[in-house]
Amino acid sequence: MMTLRLFSARSQTMFEAMGRWAPSPRAGLKPGQLLSQQASPRLLSVSCVDRAKHQEPPRKKLLSEKKMKRHFVDHRRVLVRGGSGGAGASCFHSEPRKEFGGPDGGDGGNGGHVILRVDQQVKSLSSVLSQYQGFDGEDGGRKNCFGRGGSVLYIRVPVGTLVKEGDEIVADLSRPGDEYIAALGGAGGKGNRFFLANDNRAPVTCTPGQPGQERILYLELKTVAHAGMVGFPNAGKSSLLRAISNAKPAVASYPFTTLNPHIGIVHYEGHQQVAVADIPGIIRGAHQGRGLGLTFLKHIERCRFLLFVVDLSLPEPWTQIEDLKYELKKYEDGLSERPHAVIANKIDLPQARANLPELRARLGQEVIALSAVTGENLEQLLLHLKVLHDAYVEAELGQGRQPLRW
Repeated sequence: MMTLRLFSARSQTMFEAMGRWAPSPRAGLKPGQLLSQQASPRLLSVSCVDRAKHQEPPRKKLLSEKKMKRHFVDHRRVLVRGGSGGAGASCFHSEPRKEFGGPDGGDGGNGGHVILRVDQQVKSLSSVLSQYQGFDGEDGGRKNCFGRGGSVLYIRVPVGTLVKEGDEIVADLSRPGDEYIAALGGAGGKGNRFFLANDNRAPVTCTPGQPGQERILYLELKTVAHAGMVGFPNAGKSSLLRAISNAKPAVASYPFTTLNPHIGIVHYEGHQQVAVADIPGIIRGAHQGRGLGLTFLKHIERCRFLLFVVDLSLPEPWTQIEDLKYELKKYEDGLSERPHAVIANKIDLPQARANLPELRARLGQEVIALSAVTGENLEQLLLHLKVLHDAYVEAELGQGRQPLRW
């Protein structure tokens, strides 16, 4: 009774206080006016600063899948494991009025393989994970039921992927649709039905499944294209690729703008397509690793013919051709002797036109003078590019090989 009286007295006091409440003059103001009267901007800013001090430090944002694909990756270490095989079953047939049914344990399913498959839609190794585990096979069952085999796990890789195990090259995936078994799946175990014999009519033996193969592979991407543009930094290779194809590499006036190879497709009549690769700038001493030279030079190996791009506005532009061929020769024998064309860029500059006659005289071969910015004389480059491509196709067919198609 005492508790009930206290509660009723408190509730009565509370209702009386509510009855005496009246709205203040500020209640009729607009929200903006009420805010200006209640607190000054200075107090609000101070409170925001104090609140920000007690907030957790911002975490590093994870890259989305779309942004990760923008980063060009040309090497990757991958641990692959094949799927394990399923275990065999040990059981006996059970049926009414059939006392000695015999063993009926089925075999386990085989583990799934891990296979590298070339996909033309993949342009980089950025989507390849650091490790893969194949699918395991299912265990055997009663009534001689075999376990289901593990599904094959495919890893999509770009064209031109070189597979190494240690220092040994085990696969060269240079054609669309090429496949390589990276890890074999384990064999399934045997059920006791497998061990049935005349001298052993009731075997209870069964074997477990075998583990899948485990390997550490090194994937290395070497860009595959028909033509490769080779030149020093700021020679205008990226601008030239933009002018003759739909590729959109970054263009700027500072050295080493291009850090990753870009491939553009040049379309001709009859649905013919020529792939042109923009190789990052090569500097003197690149064959010794200067300026990431070895990283850039390896992408030239897969190019069928070369386009030497020189900056015609610099003094003595013929020395650029000599230095580029020297770097290619030191990196790999015969690389500098591949079919090529010399492109003298930036003909729109005044000093460039003065250097053109001496460049042609010193090289003793045809020089295509053009401007990637203004589009001057680009038709001659496209026609010469078609001639080089037709010669490559004819040479491949003459040797009984299929030429690279895009």
